[in-house]
Amino acid sequence: MTLTDSPDVADVADVTTPTTTALLSPRYRFATVGMVSLVFLAAFEALAVTTIMPAVSADLDGRAWFSAAFSATLAASVVGMVAGGLWSDRRGPRLPLLASVAVFAAGLLLAGLAPGIELFVAARFLQGLGSGAMTVALYVVVARIYEPVDHPRIFGAFAAAWVIPSLIGPTIAGGVSETVGWRWVFLGVVALSAAAVAMLLPGLRELVDNPERSAVATRGRLALAAVVAAAVVALDLAGRATGPTGLLAALVALAVAVLAVRPLLPAGTLAVRRGLPAVIALRGGVAGAFFATEIYLPYLLQERYDLSAWLSGAALTVGALGWSGASQVQASLGARLDHLAALRIGAMLLLGGVAVELAATAVELSPWLIGGAWVVAGAGMGLLYPRLSVVVLAASAEHEQGGNSAAMSIADAVGAATAISLAGLVFTAVGTAADLAPFVAAMTLTTAVALAAVVVSRRTA
Repeated sequence: MTLTDSPDVADVADVTTPTTTALLSPRYRFATVGMVSLVFLAAFEALAVTTIMPAVSADLDGRAWFSAAFSATLAASVVGMVAGGLWSDRRGPRLPLLASVAVFAAGLLLAGLAPGIELFVAARFLQGLGSGAMTVALYVVVARIYEPVDHPRIFGAFAAAWVIPSLIGPTIAGGVSETVGWRWVFLGVVALSAAAVAMLLPGLRELVDNPERSAVATRGRLALAAVVAAAVVALDLAGRATGPTGLLAALVALAVAVLAVRPLLPAGTLAVRRGLPAVIALRGGVAGAFFATEIYLPYLLQERYDLSAWLSGAALTVGALGWSGASQVQASLGARLDHLAALRIGAMLLLGGVAVELAATAVELSPWLIGGAWVVAGAGMGLLYPRLSVVVLAASAEHEQGGNSAAMSIADAVGAATAISLAGLVFTAVGTAADLAPFVAAMTLTTAVALAAVVVSRRTA
């Protein structure tokens, strides 16, 4: 280009500073309110279940199924992500979004009415299918409705929709459980989901479906995701069998899960090859350590410290505060904090928090220490989670960004689900919730996972 071909200053300004549109402008209003509401409700449900699950398992005589209620949801979300992506790419996102919300709501309704723990776990599987597909469909809807310049702001609104449930969700869920019963935590969200869809429908009417083929969402990947989900659930259920049979079933299920997830991740991920594969592996490791520990904290505080459900949920709230606070700190530091340093420091903070939880549990120290340690663990996640996404995108060619981002989400869900299943196996093998030893055993395993994550973080360069 010559000087005479160069655009004038006004033209440059028009190109580099495109005009944004308010998220609540008439053009976006219904879509914004409806989608943010759905994200809010999914976040609330995810955090609420952790608080009320001890009451659910006691009421339905299903303490041995405690971890399955979480691992089944996470495993199903992998299937939902791939299925939602495949359907959205081929038919457009409108119908997949509505169908996924319907499946999510059906799971909530079934959980609220479940007469037994087996049906409750099946309901949680449905919730995972719906929430996984809904997440993907929402992102495609954003691409179809919002101008690119407005994408950061709507995604920021999605992130903000997780903050309030993190702060108030566990406490509200605990209060509802103790007053009108845990079933209304699920049944209430069903009604709110219907209201959110009603608000979203006017925005979807103007949506132009534009089917596009994707290399990420294929029938082959959907089949592998289904195998992974089935294997993770089988791994958790293997704890119901006693003796060598249960151990053999667990080993077979774990092997199947590893073999099936391998093609869904970048080459070398399971071998923790340096660079991008190690980054993806780190995402799965830290998710496993954090979430497999988190589900036992309200359980521990209610069983061993005799705290109420709403008060035990405060441990999750302070962890969320640590997460959001550290996330803001890393955002403020920007380039002054090296990406790889953020990953390593975050992994160390996570290990420190989980290790203190183990020590505090083993010698039954103050519940205040348990809450304080979870702030540290949450800060570790807040520091490294945003930078993991940045590093994955930076290490990916343009045509690989979608596939590697999907792989990161899959590693997150599978890592957490597998760690939760293994912790559940250890928990039930050692004893019951009336004993201290099962909690110590489960947190010993999650501490080992956190330690492994620290090692993996050293290979992300």
